[in-house]
Amino acid sequence: MRVAVVTGASSGIGAATVVALARDGWSVICGARRLDRLEQVVNAGGPNAKAVHLDVTDEASVAALAKGLDRVDLLVNNAGGAKGLRPIVEAKEEEWEWMYNTNVLGTMRMTRALLPLLVASGQGRVINICSIASTMPYAGGGGYNAAKFGQRAVTEALRHELAGQPVTVSQIDPGLVQTEFSLVRFDGDQARADAVYAGVEPLSAEDVAEAIRWVASRPPHVSIDQLWILARDQVGTVKTPLERSTT
Repeated sequence: MRVAVVTGASSGIGAATVVALARDGWSVICGARRLDRLEQVVNAGGPNAKAVHLDVTDEASVAALAKGLDRVDLLVNNAGGAKGLRPIVEAKEEEWEWMYNTNVLGTMRMTRALLPLLVASGQGRVINICSIASTMPYAGGGGYNAAKFGQRAVTEALRHELAGQPVTVSQIDPGLVQTEFSLVRFDGDQARADAVYAGVEPLSAEDVAEAIRWVASRPPHVSIDQLWILARDQVGTVKTPLERSTT
């Protein structure tokens, strides 16, 4: 059975991806810090899903996960997120450091640790969940833009480095997706998080998960290099007040 590793699997796009892949016949290793939430995801994924504690910002945690695996065909680097929505003049370094460590270094750590197994599978895939923020900056998003631009650079460099190897590297760039993303960004402020999606019909986590499942199901010689997924109500970054520009 093909083996997939999904990071940030305890909620949102990661959790929906676990379910989609498990139903498609993958054995899915579900990694996240919140084991209590992971158990719920595993129950939804069924017998093909397995929960593993994972913190992509901790090298020892990543190494422990890799050490326990003897096969990996697919790595979905989904763990990430944003902190704050501040103009650069008001930037908080700790927020920028968290975003870089999670989105960029987390992707690097996971890829570095699992790449030998992905190559050995003969049909390996790396799917990095980025954002349209990886190509389109917006006011208040400087730290998140910088992190996602960095993740995109890692993705493209890896694609060049693996040319000729049996591994494809894909980048999926969602727009507005209604998950816990904004709740995390705004430190649990539910009203402010809800306001992000007011007046539009955003994507769901399941919409993006289906795209991930589709990319993962392509024949080994087919590479989907980059895929943008936007809600019908969105064109680029949403042209609304600062609090709404959160992709």
